[in-house]
Amino acid sequence: MKKNILFLCTGNACRSQMAEGWLRHLKGDQYHVFSAGIETHALNPNAVKVMAEVGVDISGHHSQLLSEFDAQALDYVFTVCGHAHENCPVFLGKAKVIHVGFDDPPKLALAVAGDEAKMDCYRQVRDEIRDFVERIEHFL
Repeated sequence: MKKNILFLCTGNACRSQMAEGWLRHLKGDQYHVFSAGIETHALNPNAVKVMAEVGVDISGHHSQLLSEFDAQALDYVFTVCGHAHENCPVFLGKAKVIHVGFDDPPKLALAVAGDEAKMDCYRQVRDEIRDFVERIEHFL
């Protein structure tokens, strides 16, 4: 039986969307995967671009609030940013909350000059999330 995994971030705009995309792409036959935010922000277009570069289409995703999953039985909730981890609500039922933090690509991009250098910030986090997803079973 497939486990239900939710990736939680502050705004469900970038990191949690990448994590959802990677898990669907690499192991979608093994897990039901979702992502949400403590609040909603628009889907980050740079996240969409860097995921498309590696053949993962997240362009159809949209930012969702965690409350939209109140009725969903979750097995695991991965917080992928510090703010979400610090503000993660208590989950009723059996959901196990695991924190695996990643840098915020938009914040990283603020520290560099040039469009390509900014996109490299997104690529770096994209690849770190892929590496995590490839070994997600070690966290379950």
